[in-house]
Amino acid sequence: MKVHILDDWHDTLRGLPSFSRLAGHEVTIHTDHCPDPAALGDRLRDAEALVLFRERTPITDALLQRLPNLRLIAMRGVHPHVDVAACTRHGVTFCSNLSAGGPSVATAELTLLLVLAAARDLLAQNARLKAGLWQGAPGRTLAGRQMGLYGYGRIARQVAVYMRALGMQVVWWGSDQGRARALADGEVVAASRQDFFAQSDVVSVHVRANAQTKGLITAADLAAMRPGAIFVNTSRASLVEPGALLAAVRAGRPGRVAIDVFDTEPLSDPADALAHHPRVTASPHIGFVTEEELDRQFADAYGLVTAYAEGAPLHVVNPEVLP
Repeated sequence: MKVHILDDWHDTLRGLPSFSRLAGHEVTIHTDHCPDPAALGDRLRDAEALVLFRERTPITDALLQRLPNLRLIAMRGVHPHVDVAACTRHGVTFCSNLSAGGPSVATAELTLLLVLAAARDLLAQNARLKAGLWQGAPGRTLAGRQMGLYGYGRIARQVAVYMRALGMQVVWWGSDQGRARALADGEVVAASRQDFFAQSDVVSVHVRANAQTKGLITAADLAAMRPGAIFVNTSRASLVEPGALLAAVRAGRPGRVAIDVFDTEPLSDPADALAHHPRVTASPHIGFVTEEELDRQFADAYGLVTAYAEGAPLHVVNPEVLP
């Protein structure tokens, strides 16, 4: 098959062990981002299969109309950026493996890093040092403090392992089902949503982004946090009510924010107010961007291409399109 891989900005994938799984296919890797559907359609006109790099390129009806040869779209993970109904209308099979492997250790590690960096105001301390100055205001020790984890999935449970190693006390909140699973596992669940936000020294959200979780974390939730608390988001920006995070950090509740995700990615405004706020520690959505994690994720995506080419497609999101 003629396979096109999108948005491999640093040309990383061809050098990973998993790339050998596409042996026998005619593979084209695009190392830039093409946001215009018309230009992208011209570029991909001969594509029979697309492999997506997470949510970097939306798959819309306007794009699919320009891809007459496309038969398959494959990826690993959630897919709010893919118009599944349009895929079906155009006869394109969409395969996405949501549950392969274990937790994203890479995302959990970045969460730990952001928590520590925010607690010690590491970016400001580093900027002072490079400017020829010495210590800034003191940071905060995490041992003995309360770590609030919103969502009881695999990544959150891995984060809990790291936070307990620091001596933090882990408390949970989330959906009714998530809280029930946490209690069944002997975990501590907050008495109420209000208590969860008000009593936690750090709150980190780990929930899948979909229509039901959009705006899940509200302005009222953030306002309930203490001035010395830290809010962390390494999941998706859409989980927070639009505009609430910037307003909250400007109001000082919570006192600090650490994020890896933004409403628009890449940032359309280099002077983005949230990214440049002095009490915000931010990274450019690198939670999953390690060689090991990319190798694991794309091995799954390439496996979907191979299965489809062999006539036995796996993890089909729109099975009605199949013969």
